[in-house]
Amino acid sequence: MSSTAATMMPRRHARSPWPLVLALLALALALTWANLHAALPAAGWAGLLPSADADDMHRVVILYSFLPRLAVSLLAGAALALAGALFQHVLRNPLAEPTTLGVAAGASVAVTAAAIWFPSLLLDGRDAVAMGGAAAAFAVVFAIAWRHTLSPLVLILAGLVITLCAGAVGSVLSLVFSDGLISVFVWQSGALNQNSWSIVLHLLPRVALSCVAIMLLVRPLSVLAAGDSAARGLGVSLRGLRLGALALGTALSAWVVSALGVIGFIGLAGPALARLSGARTLGARLSWGALVGGLLLWVADQAVQIVAHRFIEIPTGVATALLGAPLLLWLLPQLHDTPHDIRNDAPPQRARTTLPAGRIAAMLLGLAVVMAGALLISRGLGGWHVDTFDTLGPLAALRAPRVLGALAAGAMLAVAGIVIQRLTSNPMASPEILGISSGASLGLIVLLFAVAAPTAAMQFAAASAGALLALAALFMQSRRSGFSPERLVLTGIAIGTVFSGLTSLLMASGDPRMSILMVWMAGSTYRVQMHDALAALGAGAIVLPAVLLAARALDILPLGEPLSRSLGIDVGRTRLVLLLLAAMLTAAATLIIGPISFIGLMAPHIARLLGLRRPVAQVSGAALLGGAMLVVADWLGRNLLFPYQIPAGLLATFVGGPYFLLLLWRERA
Repeated sequence: MSSTAATMMPRRHARSPWPLVLALLALALALTWANLHAALPAAGWAGLLPSADADDMHRVVILYSFLPRLAVSLLAGAALALAGALFQHVLRNPLAEPTTLGVAAGASVAVTAAAIWFPSLLLDGRDAVAMGGAAAAFAVVFAIAWRHTLSPLVLILAGLVITLCAGAVGSVLSLVFSDGLISVFVWQSGALNQNSWSIVLHLLPRVALSCVAIMLLVRPLSVLAAGDSAARGLGVSLRGLRLGALALGTALSAWVVSALGVIGFIGLAGPALARLSGARTLGARLSWGALVGGLLLWVADQAVQIVAHRFIEIPTGVATALLGAPLLLWLLPQLHDTPHDIRNDAPPQRARTTLPAGRIAAMLLGLAVVMAGALLISRGLGGWHVDTFDTLGPLAALRAPRVLGALAAGAMLAVAGIVIQRLTSNPMASPEILGISSGASLGLIVLLFAVAAPTAAMQFAAASAGALLALAALFMQSRRSGFSPERLVLTGIAIGTVFSGLTSLLMASGDPRMSILMVWMAGSTYRVQMHDALAALGAGAIVLPAVLLAARALDILPLGEPLSRSLGIDVGRTRLVLLLLAAMLTAAATLIIGPISFIGLMAPHIARLLGLRRPVAQVSGAALLGGAMLVVADWLGRNLLFPYQIPAGLLATFVGGPYFLLLLWRERA
């Protein structure tokens, strides 16, 4: 009797995606009506009928620009959502999608390179070029993650590094070939502007055929949810099935990037929102996710057009990042099926109780050699040249500020990385990955817009406030998950994306100050003066000793909050102080040289690999290593492509990214 009653009772938690779909559809229709009314008042809508004058400009604009743009947004959104759903299911990672896995970045840089050296390939083989770049990027990410049993954290980290490296390559290419890449810049930003139906007709058959293939794979792929053993027992070829599904997802991503550029977060948001709305089975997540993804991109693109009518034109790719990153922050606490955590099974090493003075002394000597080389060795019109301190003369006033500025920024970023890694108990955290550098950059840019001639103190305060805001948002969001490593990294990526998107909006304003900021945003020492370098060294000399004074707390906090309290650590106050120190270090470094990637991540790792594991030793060694790495990056950037100069930040990413991927590859989970 009770079982019958239980059977007849309705499910309390049964939900349907219909309310979400209808809400998105209503919003999309309202925005579309507003844009259509702005393009052609309702009184003239009769001119859209087939019998109307074909030469009417309103008719041409709506039929060959407005409507194709609407159609392509639906197609691209659905394709990206399908790709994201396939990646998430096969990799068993609810945070996987074309952007986070580096697939979109690989396709983008491949098309950019082809536009420079092999433009004929883009006439008929644009899709093949994009497919090759996407497949190569995903192969690297997948190979590294495979050694870590497809750990979600390693997948996302490898994808992030691939994206950063691809962005650095694209920036270097744009620096050298800027005149020939204007149209490529517009395409890379994810602009959906259309002037014909050609892109729609290009994407439609490809997406349709992919949908047919996905329908045939739904039942076999559903078996994967039961586990590998059950799937093998049912005779399913796991390797072929996974490779086929991943190839389909890669192809869909590459086709969209080839046609429209990089459009982020739709592949993540579509399937995630569908699942949270009640789509539980794979077939439901695919179908509802594609519908939600198409509607999301439709809404985003129509919103962009409304903003363009009243303010400035924003590429749709930037808008999806602005809309998608907060959505990701909201989704993270609700995603509970992340099955793996990164582990470090390396053999335990005996902790050193004394400062390894020999290693520190060797690093100090190496730093002196590096700085002397950066000052004395250069490349000019006559080739490579070695000066002496006697013959350096007036060149010292040009080179010394850049060398000292790079030294100060590298050291401060390295120490900030150690503080953040120990605070979060996450060896993969750093100021740039967690969005702190982006927050500092945004704070400074907002100040430059608000104040005509800000003082150095105001700039430092604004950058510190932006960095602290990013840190506060990161900790507030991550406390719910107990600072889970993959959630922390993804939260940082989302926060960094929000700040970077806001920065892109300000950069698109057309303000003349943005031309100066663009050089600074790439991480360049080009405008560093001696007083700037000395101010940065002074800030480091004040804050770095404060970090050393907190060595005991840095040693105990990674053991966990309960044990830290039992050992007499005021966890809340100590964390706040260390957060302030990390924010000030990041702000000072960002202020002097701009956002720099990988120094705050790599220097602490290299110091640890050299045996510097206790806080005092690791902080001292990482500061020397970080300073030396950035001095070398700045020197190479000034000389490698003379007379062109590569910003140190781009070169640090370009060189540091592959090295970090190698570290991930060599370190088994």
